[in-house]
Amino acid sequence: MDAVLAFLTVFTHPELLLLVGLGTFAGVYVGAIPGLSVTMAVSILISFTFSWDVHPAIALMIGIYMGGVYGGSRTAILLNIPGAPSAIATALDGYPMAKRGEAGTAIGVTTVMSFIGGFIGIGVLAVAAPFVSDFALKFQPRDYMLLAVLGILLVGSLSTGSLVKGIFAGALGIAIGAVGRDPLTFSERFTFDLPLMQGGISFIAVMIGMFGVSEALMQLHHVNKDAVRQQISRIVPSLSTVKKHLPLSVQTSAIGVLIGALPGTGGDIAALMAYDHAKRVTKNPERPFGDGAMEGLVAPETANNAAVGGAFIPMMTLGIPGDAVTAIMIGALFIHGLNPGPMLMIDQPDMFWFIVGALVMANFFMLLFGLTGIKLFTKIVEMPRSVLIPLIMLLSIVGAYAVNNSLTDVYWMLGFGFFGYFMRHYGYPLGPVILGVILSRLLDDNWRRAIISEREDLGRFFHGVFTSPLSTVLFIAVILIFVSQTPIWAKAKAKLLGGSGQGVEQ
Repeated sequence: MDAVLAFLTVFTHPELLLLVGLGTFAGVYVGAIPGLSVTMAVSILISFTFSWDVHPAIALMIGIYMGGVYGGSRTAILLNIPGAPSAIATALDGYPMAKRGEAGTAIGVTTVMSFIGGFIGIGVLAVAAPFVSDFALKFQPRDYMLLAVLGILLVGSLSTGSLVKGIFAGALGIAIGAVGRDPLTFSERFTFDLPLMQGGISFIAVMIGMFGVSEALMQLHHVNKDAVRQQISRIVPSLSTVKKHLPLSVQTSAIGVLIGALPGTGGDIAALMAYDHAKRVTKNPERPFGDGAMEGLVAPETANNAAVGGAFIPMMTLGIPGDAVTAIMIGALFIHGLNPGPMLMIDQPDMFWFIVGALVMANFFMLLFGLTGIKLFTKIVEMPRSVLIPLIMLLSIVGAYAVNNSLTDVYWMLGFGFFGYFMRHYGYPLGPVILGVILSRLLDDNWRRAIISEREDLGRFFHGVFTSPLSTVLFIAVILIFVSQTPIWAKAKAKLLGGSGQGVEQ
């Protein structure tokens, strides 16, 4: 009974309802602005809510978190500038839809699918949090390393042309992510004795430059071309469309919850893995992936929103943050006299159910705000290119500067923008570069932790891989995905399908 009352607290108190709604609204538009991350917004809120009661403070933070994860898809679809790392995969098919005049449809689908993914994540948090957290604890450093390798092999999914170009782009991203001082030994790597490189290269600067500035430069080739008129007669997707993609959304939501529950991962990795899964299981998409496939929107958006519920699982049950935002929320709970972890679940279970209730309400508000203002937003892509190109550049500069209030990040952003333009011009994909930067730290740190824990003995390392069921499954998955992306596999598959087709005709 107490759990039910705690769950209904948000619904029965108008001030809490208002704060969740206000936070979600702010999160949607903060998430849509490149460089203004949800993590930044929540961290700033701690200083404002220091003297508040715990319920209003957490309600506002949860609203911003839920809205911000969704909000990154807006600029990803309209301008090909992901507002957040978790929207990188959304841009791959969302922006081609906008160029066809289908921005309204794309935003409508992402909103509804984000809503579904959010609810699945919250449902798993409410029902199976202890089980999922126990499973997440089984991941050892070698498993995180194998997970990172699995992610790097996604270059095949993000490369619409040559696999070799995709591998080069992914390796380049890993190298960019390694620039700076080594976090374990503090020695310099790839800095060339330049002081400005010792702090590393901001991932946000790379992302905004590669996607935003390079897009503005590409648009210069079509300055005099008329803008595409957007068709926004129907925004909410039909029931048949939702039913058609529901099985995929459930599958990718499961990926989102699991990846979200792993400490140090998050919605960006979940979205990219879900996109790869969609490419593998979708047999006959209406359009090719990378050219406006609806499945390319459904998969990453359900996964990154399901990852929100997943990130709360280790936070609430173990006191371990699932991502950067939940790490800040743990600090907020400490400030308000609470101790996240097993004792919180025992001593104050009402706090757990209050957070679940706030997440449910934030998800509803996300659907409401996500389906409003679309007509106004789509006017952005209908602007003349002489106005749109400076707007993209302005957003890119503001976004890069806002991360660390540093002009150095702006210079990096512009440099990677020009580099990204030439990569696109010569047919190199940009997605694998960003994926490489995201996974570089995860791969590097966990490889070294794994090998140090085995006393730098490769034999012991591989013995551990083959004696742990979880490590074995991940290792086999790595091998299978690698083999499936080779030309030999493609030829064998074509030959097999050709042979079976001939057998049927006979």
